[in-house]
Amino acid sequence: MAVETYPRSAAGGLPRRLFFYNAGFLRQPRLRRILTLAGHDLRLGLPGPEDGVVVWGRSPYAARGEAVAERRAVPLLRLEDAFLRSIRPGRAGDAPLGLLLDRRGVHFDAASPSDMEHLLATHRLDDSNLLRRAREGMARLRALDLSKYNIHDPALPPPPPGYVLVVDQTRGDASIHHAGATEATFREMLIHAQLDHPGAPVWIKTHPETAGGGRTGHYGPQDETSRVRLLADPVSPHALLAGAIAVYTVSSQLGFEAICAGHRPRVFAQPFYAGWGLTEDDSPPPRRCRRLTRAQLFAAAMILAPIWYDPCRDRLCSFEQAVDQLEAEARRFREDRHGHVALGMRLWKRGRLQAVFGQDRPLCFADDPQRAQAKASAEGRGLLVWAGKEAGPLAAPQGVRRVEDGFLRSRGLGAELVPPLSLVTDDLGIYYDPSRESRLERLITAPLPPGGAERAERLLERLIAAGLTKYNLGGGLADLPTGHRILVPGQVEDDASIRLGAGPIATNLALLQAVRAAHPDAVIVYKPHPDVEAGLRPGAVDAAGLADVIARKADPLALMAACDEVWTMTSLLGFEALIRGKAVTCTGAPFYAGWGLTRDLGPVPTRRHHAADGHPLPRPTLLHLVHAALIAYPRYYDPVSRRPCPPEVVLDRLSQGAIPHPGAANRLLAKLQGTMAGYAHLWRQ
Repeated sequence: MAVETYPRSAAGGLPRRLFFYNAGFLRQPRLRRILTLAGHDLRLGLPGPEDGVVVWGRSPYAARGEAVAERRAVPLLRLEDAFLRSIRPGRAGDAPLGLLLDRRGVHFDAASPSDMEHLLATHRLDDSNLLRRAREGMARLRALDLSKYNIHDPALPPPPPGYVLVVDQTRGDASIHHAGATEATFREMLIHAQLDHPGAPVWIKTHPETAGGGRTGHYGPQDETSRVRLLADPVSPHALLAGAIAVYTVSSQLGFEAICAGHRPRVFAQPFYAGWGLTEDDSPPPRRCRRLTRAQLFAAAMILAPIWYDPCRDRLCSFEQAVDQLEAEARRFREDRHGHVALGMRLWKRGRLQAVFGQDRPLCFADDPQRAQAKASAEGRGLLVWAGKEAGPLAAPQGVRRVEDGFLRSRGLGAELVPPLSLVTDDLGIYYDPSRESRLERLITAPLPPGGAERAERLLERLIAAGLTKYNLGGGLADLPTGHRILVPGQVEDDASIRLGAGPIATNLALLQAVRAAHPDAVIVYKPHPDVEAGLRPGAVDAAGLADVIARKADPLALMAACDEVWTMTSLLGFEALIRGKAVTCTGAPFYAGWGLTRDLGPVPTRRHHAADGHPLPRPTLLHLVHAALIAYPRYYDPVSRRPCPPEVVLDRLSQGAIPHPGAANRLLAKLQGTMAGYAHLWRQ
């Protein structure tokens, strides 16, 4: 998807060299990197006639650069955060995902037109594809519960619906003064909220930055009455907007989000979103006469105006790709913010598990279930348990999640100590155990999120074009006999998916016998499991007389392409064949069986066909299955940037080979790192 940046083209070309006079540019490498990728060269010193000056918005330090730009008669460029920023506020150390570059002014300063205002006033904003992206973007941010800052807890309930929402802001913020407001404006707003809605409860939402005590807002306990209450809890802004009957704001970005949620907020200053016919304005900006739709406002503010950055691939990106990244980071924060005790994790895995799940609060590793639960309870942590190691009921204050490798894992086998790029966490069951519902099943039966089908289709096309599978081992392919070819993948016979989901046919020999009995004249191609071939796991079988070809160390993709169908007990190769358009017969109940996409001979759970009330469930499409299994269910880790990432990044890493493969020294180091990581939390206390 092309990267669109409005200010560059609108300004007729910005200077390449930009001089700065604020130490913040030295302390924040992300700012410098985004500007470099946008084609600029940041310098210290004095600008020449072809250069420019860059400052941060209307910050107190901007005056230095403003003075230099005026004396040297060179262009002045102002930077501000884009409206989808990070998990925590910048004062907490999080770098922004995007920037607004403005040569005319700054978007929150109503005293003079900004690039944002010029864009909203003059751009046609009538491209059908752009507006489709805007509508989808608004819906997607609501579905993912993403905002400018994302330290809120989606599990916290908002007040009972039917309230008036009054939005507070941090005292002294530049967006208040430059939007034409004062502290008195906040007193006036609270009075109007009560007068306009007599009898309705009024909730004042405090700003996230006031929670730690570092900054103050305009309201406090002295403003609370029988009708007016402060809300300092990190409740989702989307949930708050959904329950509000009216929204009152001075110049907060929550007013913009209220518009996107369908509100017509009453606005007491002149923020960038006021004056376009979407707000009730107490002081309408006289320059703004155009009437816009919500989609047009969103398209300009979120798609056209910002420069978005992909921190994993270190490049500029589209708005949608920035949302992909923030989605991955928000999921990590929401699931890991309280920390976990990790139970049943093998030593060599611990380094990667720490990297994936311990970024907010380091993991504590344990091998005894009782001690693990006691520690989790004492410290308010969750409990991570390797799915195959779960024995008996477990409980933890922040819940229990079962962990397993994801379906797009690595280049190499886990049995060879190759760490995974994806891991699944399941708070209900685990995908390979059909005896109980899993989170993956819930995702398969839930409606697709906005844009989900299109994203799954793009991912699937790239995955097939790159020739990627779970382990990506490669291999060769000998000539196969002609005829109707059936690929039969062997499995590790003590694997949990066999023990829990295979049904009556639970060995490789029994599977081959069943296939031969059903297709006596077919060409049966048997592919032993890589772990079995390597002598690492049980499942070896004498297939002579049942299989026409034993494809040892063969390329699974080439085998799938050469065969007409696949028979399997529960192998993931059945899923990989299914998404490549092959007919798949399952004798067991893998996660992809029972949805109408496979021929099912095994004991598929009734819940995959019918709801609890007996009504038949709608049948998911293949893209629905792909979205659930490859996008929504796993968590991905980028070993290059060491960040959580969307699946598209892992697809790049696997296809480009930019992943170090552990040798003997790396295996020893992995074990040592895992051990030391387990004690890291003690060192930091």
